[in-house]
Amino acid sequence: MPVPVDSRPRSPEALLRGVRSFRMYWAGEATSLAGSSLHAVALPVIAIEVLQATTRQVAVLAFLATLPAFFLALPAGVLCDRHPKKVIMVVTDLAAAAMVAAVPACWAVGALSVPVLYAVVLLLGALTVLHQAAAIAIVPELVEPALLPTANSRVSAALSISNSAGTHIGTLVIALAGAVTTLLLDCLSYLLSAWCAARIRLAPNKSRPSAPRQPMTSEIKEGLTFVMRHPLLRPLVLALSVMGYGFGITNTYWAYYLLVRLDAGSTGLGLVMGAAGTGGLLGALAAPRLVRRFGPGRVILAGYLAYPVTYMPLLVAGPGRAWLGVLIVCEAVQMTAVSAAGSTQRSVRQQVCPPHMQARAQQTSLWLNLGLRPFAALTAGAVAAAFGVRAVLLAGTAILFVPVVLLCSPAVRRRLTAIPPPPLEQTADQPPCSRKKQHSAR
Repeated sequence: MPVPVDSRPRSPEALLRGVRSFRMYWAGEATSLAGSSLHAVALPVIAIEVLQATTRQVAVLAFLATLPAFFLALPAGVLCDRHPKKVIMVVTDLAAAAMVAAVPACWAVGALSVPVLYAVVLLLGALTVLHQAAAIAIVPELVEPALLPTANSRVSAALSISNSAGTHIGTLVIALAGAVTTLLLDCLSYLLSAWCAARIRLAPNKSRPSAPRQPMTSEIKEGLTFVMRHPLLRPLVLALSVMGYGFGITNTYWAYYLLVRLDAGSTGLGLVMGAAGTGGLLGALAAPRLVRRFGPGRVILAGYLAYPVTYMPLLVAGPGRAWLGVLIVCEAVQMTAVSAAGSTQRSVRQQVCPPHMQARAQQTSLWLNLGLRPFAALTAGAVAAAFGVRAVLLAGTAILFVPVVLLCSPAVRRRLTAIPPPPLEQTADQPPCSRKKQHSAR
C-alpha cells in the first residue's frame, strides 16, 4: 500500500524554514547588523578615550557617519539593479571587514589618529548603504511572493535583535578587552556575513537583472519617476517621508525631555529604549499574522496612527515612576505597531515593483525619508529657540498625524485590502516598447 502523504497545507513560517538560501541570508544579515552595532559603540569610544578627540571632532565623526546615506542612496539603487545583488553583498562585507581591521592595525603600529577614524567611518558608511540596498532588494529573489510578508517580518526581527545584541555585546567587550579589540570581533562578523551571502543560491532567471543599461542619472530619474507616479507607492512613500520629518523633529529633543524635564535618569531612558526594542521585535514577528487577519492596509494605517497617539502622553507627563511606566508601555505599543507597519509596507513595495526596479524603488523611499532629517533637526532647533522644547514635541506630534490622512484615501484603502499581486513577468528579450505596453496594461 502507498504511504499516506500529509496533504495539510503548511504555514508560511514552515515553508520559509525550508528555503535554505533565505536561512543563509538571514543568518548573514543578522551577523552583519550585530557587527555594525559593535563599531557604532566602539568607534566613538576609541575617538574619546584612546585619541582624546575634542567635542568638535566627535561631532564631525557623527556627521560623517550619516553623510553617505544622503549622497549615495540613489546611486546605490542603480548599482544594485545593474549588478547581481549577491555579489555586491559579498564584496561589501569583505571590504567592510578590511576597513574595520584597519583601525586595530593602525593602532598596533602607532599610526591611529582621528583623521584615520574619519576615513574609516566615511567608507564604512558608504559600504553599508550599498550593502543594505542589495540586501533589502534581494529578498524577492529568495522567496516566492506569498512568503514575502513572513520573510520581511523575519528580516525586521533580525534588525531588532541584532541592534540590541550588538550594542550590549559591544559594551561588554569594550569593558573587558577595550574598544580596539572589539573591532576584531566586528571584523569577524563581516567575514561570517560574507560567507553566508556566498552560499545563497538564486534561481537562474533571478540571478541577474535584465534591464537595459542607461546613464546613471537617467536610471535614478527612472526610479524616482516610477515611485512618484505609481498610484500605490506614491502615497506610501509620501507618508513615510512626512513621518520621517515628524520623527526627526520629535527625536531631536526626545531624550533631552526625558532626562531633563521628566527627570527619568539614565535608567529610565534605558527602560524606555528597551521597551522600544522589545516592541519592534514583537511587531516584526506578528506582522504576517496581522496582515492575514486584517489586511495590509489596516496594519499600515494602524502603525502610522499609533505613532502620534502614543507620543501624546509624553506631552502631559510629569516626573515620577507612574508616568515613567506609562511612557514605557506607550513606547512598546508604538514600536510594535510601527514595526509591523514597516515590515508590511516593505512587502507591498517589493511585490508591486518589477525585478529591474527593486533596488531603485527601495533607495528612493530611503532617500526621501532620510533627506528630510537634517531639515527636521533645523526646524526643531528654531521652534525650541522661539517657543521651548515642549513646543517642539507638540509640533512634531501634530505633523505625525499627516501621514494618517494620506493613507486614508479611498485609492489606498481599495488597493490594500490584500497584498497586491506581482507585476507581469518581463523577459530579457522583450523590446522596450513591449515593456512599456505591458506596464500600461498593469
